[in-house]
Amino acid sequence: MLQPAPGLHVNQCIGLVSIVVRDYDEAIRFYVGTLGFRLVEDTYIPEQDKRWVVVAPPNTTGVSLLLARAASPEQKAHIGNQTGGRVFLFLHTSDFQSDYEHMKAHGVRFLEEPRSEPYGMVVVFQDLYGNKWDLIQPA
Repeated sequence: MLQPAPGLHVNQCIGLVSIVVRDYDEAIRFYVGTLGFRLVEDTYIPEQDKRWVVVAPPNTTGVSLLLARAASPEQKAHIGNQTGGRVFLFLHTSDFQSDYEHMKAHGVRFLEEPRSEPYGMVVVFQDLYGNKWDLIQPA
């Protein structure tokens, strides 16, 4: 296992995960309006003609999502399939039933019925582009 250089002690965490999106505003409508995330930042960067858009689940101090508009044909090809069809992100909740019902009422597409696993309640859903997520209430 790799060890930090002697005398070097660092604290690290993953701060952002990029999701390639087709359009900033439609992505904001889904993540904020449908899933109930909060809009952390939406800043236009004129020299790059792009926006720095960050969303996060409410009341989280963990990882946030950077909504990154696809800028090339190669990036556009990965919208909705960032992990080759595997579950991409894992949204933990303290109230599975409430979140599940809210998402269902707002048109979120679920790929299965909720199920109980040794690690908690879980259901797979898709975001507006088709990326797969797990909604989990840990045991």
